[in-house]
Amino acid sequence: MTWKQPTSILSLFVMMAALTGCFKERSGATGWSYNSSDNGGFEKPSFFEQQTGPGLIFIEGGTYTMGQVEDDLMGSWDNAPRRVTVSSFYLDETEVTNMFWLEYLTWLERVYGNSFPEIVERALPDTLAWREKLAYNEPMVKYYLRHPSYRDYPVVGVSWNQANDFCKWRTDRVNENILIREGLLVHNPEAQMDEEHFTTSTYLNRQYIGEREVEGVKDFRPNSSGYRDIKLEDGLLLPDYRLPTEAEWEYAALGLIGNSYGELIDERRTYPWDGHYIRNDDLRNKEYGKVNANFVKGRGDYMGVAGALDDAGDITVNVRSYAANDYGLYNMAGNVNEWVMDVYRPLSHLDNDAFRSFRGNDFQTMVKNAEGKPEDKYDYVVYDIDRTAEFIKKYKSDNRGVGLSPEDEELLDGLDLKIETAQEVSFKRQEEESQVIMAEAMELIIDSEALIASDMRKGFSKNIVAIPGDMRYRDVTLEENIGRTNYRIADNIDYRDGDINSSVDFGNPDDASENSGRMYDYGGSSLVNNESRVYKGGSWDDRAYWLVPGTRRFMDENQSSSTIGFRCAMTRVGTPVPY
Repeated sequence: MTWKQPTSILSLFVMMAALTGCFKERSGATGWSYNSSDNGGFEKPSFFEQQTGPGLIFIEGGTYTMGQVEDDLMGSWDNAPRRVTVSSFYLDETEVTNMFWLEYLTWLERVYGNSFPEIVERALPDTLAWREKLAYNEPMVKYYLRHPSYRDYPVVGVSWNQANDFCKWRTDRVNENILIREGLLVHNPEAQMDEEHFTTSTYLNRQYIGEREVEGVKDFRPNSSGYRDIKLEDGLLLPDYRLPTEAEWEYAALGLIGNSYGELIDERRTYPWDGHYIRNDDLRNKEYGKVNANFVKGRGDYMGVAGALDDAGDITVNVRSYAANDYGLYNMAGNVNEWVMDVYRPLSHLDNDAFRSFRGNDFQTMVKNAEGKPEDKYDYVVYDIDRTAEFIKKYKSDNRGVGLSPEDEELLDGLDLKIETAQEVSFKRQEEESQVIMAEAMELIIDSEALIASDMRKGFSKNIVAIPGDMRYRDVTLEENIGRTNYRIADNIDYRDGDINSSVDFGNPDDASENSGRMYDYGGSSLVNNESRVYKGGSWDDRAYWLVPGTRRFMDENQSSSTIGFRCAMTRVGTPVPY
């Protein structure tokens, strides 16, 4: 029997089904043969290697010294050097571009634009982030995101939350494309609307059917229809795109794989390139003397002298500008700062694990029904009701005495009543009913002629926590973790650095404030809380100090800047070195 080289994963499944007539591999544990209906149909799918997702570069993991490696000019003492180990992973070759973001917005507009325009509004970058009180940046406000001259420039004005939403969307589009490529789904974007669109999670949980080109792959289970959908066990679908952890990002930025000999690092790096200077100091290199990144060289010097521009970038530059580091990654220093996944704490270097270091875990599980199966996916927008109430309260406080119009006052009063009712209903654990009331509040905004209606729309959109088509998740409970020794509660963000047990004045009877005994008095003596996210790398508007991968800063996860972008990462499953 002669076999041709298979052209797709689906071909492998067909081949596997045919080969079962020739021989059957047996279990080394029980001796029963795999892929046999006679033995119950337990399958051992053909799997060779994790695919490399679009845009990604493989980063071989290892150990390194994480943290600052030169003077701590800011005196923050929040990044003392320590040795950690990073597992192998994948990272985007470049920062996410304006073109990628416009592709994302177009998809959202097509799927949600008619029924849920607030979802599209939630994804819009803050183009006003370019404005400065004493600078003329209006051209950037108007042109930077959408003009084709900037399409290969890094997207900016996106918050940490928006970056995570993009990663989730990208995961689903890549996996959908894999299934279409393998002939398991039909490409039919017009049929996808509102909650009826492909996501990896809904497909794996049999809550997305879609249009099928074939019935599926061979199912060996007795009494089955003969075919089934792809499962996680098949290895065909890719892991999630996500933001890199701080340890991963810093490790990839240093690119020490180019300076290693055996198990030794033969030259320390200050920046993502060899040497300790911001200019190329290799006499043998034709780029000798040129700057290695896009940043501010000195007071008022953003691009050099006309006729000999040293970085050819007054603001950001094309994401493939300058030489890539030894992993093949572009602009890991300069151009834009980049969001990472971690919550900021000044003592992370003392508290975090040495293996896969990360702070920010909030453990969740899928909501199940009485039969133990996943609850139906959402077919409505889910708002954080309490945060929306806080937004309304702060908005009224900030605008007190400004002279709101009668229409404005009427809208605010109506929203107050709706949100208060939604909170009462939610307290009774009637979640769907409470969200119906929040949808009615959004209708009040849409139908209103008040000048503040656009502000209300934006405030509501920023407090969306789930959208139609998402599966339902909840935090794990203390009760279901009784007996565990590795964790008990869901939210471990401020574990050992900000929780009650780590607070210096916990239980002080003389302090009756809301943050009594807490280590971080947010809004008082500190800007650190559980929504403070780390960003790294330096930008077009930063001095060379911030180009050092070990430096770290933070910003609220809902805020954005003209100097912050991001790139996506993906977990490497299985062996840390590709076959």
